[in-house]
Amino acid sequence: MISGLSHKTKQFFFVLIKLSIIVSAAYFIYDKLTNNQKIDFDVFIAFLTKNAIFSTKIVVFLLFLTIFNWFLEILKWKNLVGFVQNISFFEALKQSLASHTASLFTPNRIGDYGAKAMYFESSMRKRILFLNLISNSAQMFATLLFGCIGLISFVNTYNVNISYYRFLNYVVFIVAIITLIILGVSYNRLNLKGIPLYKIKDFIKSIFVRIHIKNILFSILRYLIFSFQFYYLLLLFGTDFHYFEAMIIITTMYLLVSIIPTIFIFDVVVKGGITIYLFSFVGVDELTVLSITMLMWLFNFVLPSVLGSLYVLNFSYSKAINPISNLE
Repeated sequence: MISGLSHKTKQFFFVLIKLSIIVSAAYFIYDKLTNNQKIDFDVFIAFLTKNAIFSTKIVVFLLFLTIFNWFLEILKWKNLVGFVQNISFFEALKQSLASHTASLFTPNRIGDYGAKAMYFESSMRKRILFLNLISNSAQMFATLLFGCIGLISFVNTYNVNISYYRFLNYVVFIVAIITLIILGVSYNRLNLKGIPLYKIKDFIKSIFVRIHIKNILFSILRYLIFSFQFYYLLLLFGTDFHYFEAMIIITTMYLLVSIIPTIFIFDVVVKGGITIYLFSFVGVDELTVLSITMLMWLFNFVLPSVLGSLYVLNFSYSKAINPISNLE
């Protein structure tokens, strides 16, 4: 449909899309800052001022952690895309930040997939979607790995009452789903967007082992960086935790946030609620927890999306030929 449009119409169409993405992202950020039901923005700013968070030394170090976090994410994307096409670090940076901006206000960050695919030729876009899925799966693997260790340690340390009968039901359900997926792949019956899962499995197996290893290592390093950033903020707000003591709660929090079904728009609210509950076991007050959660969101999601909006604006519509038909 798009290929049949005139040059000027295409140009107008893509300008409209770019502006819509930027305006939607800006409104989303503004709304979450000014209409947050859990923490008032003025109270948040006053609390940060009281704890001297705005000092140059602290802001610079927090920015350093954010930049390091995204540096690893960009390297991870460059490493994966290198399987189908070699791109520069700057190109990987542009794609990562622009797609992040496009995904900020979409459910489950689904916009990230389509935005990255738009940077490549139509014949490559399905493979790009698969590579992005592999990237996100590796990050989830790191979350599950550290989260399960943290959850077990949390339950044993704080004697949390758990309904093991309900927990067993969840385990049985998950095992059943995994078994069905494995059987479906084996018999070539299951598909994703019309593509048989066995083809996805074959594509994953075709990727060089060293690429998979780097992907997992970058994901683990990213996890350690943003987890440490959370721990550092805990220290800034006057809490007195040893690193491993805090990591038990932090890793448990990220695990629960990741496995609880939620759309990205409510991520701040959900993460805040879970974090309040978990840190209540060690006596950390609600305002401190919510302030840290908000700061983590501002540094790791909002700031990169602001930079990404520049690349969204500079995106050339000529690189996207038949973007809709090739994503199906």
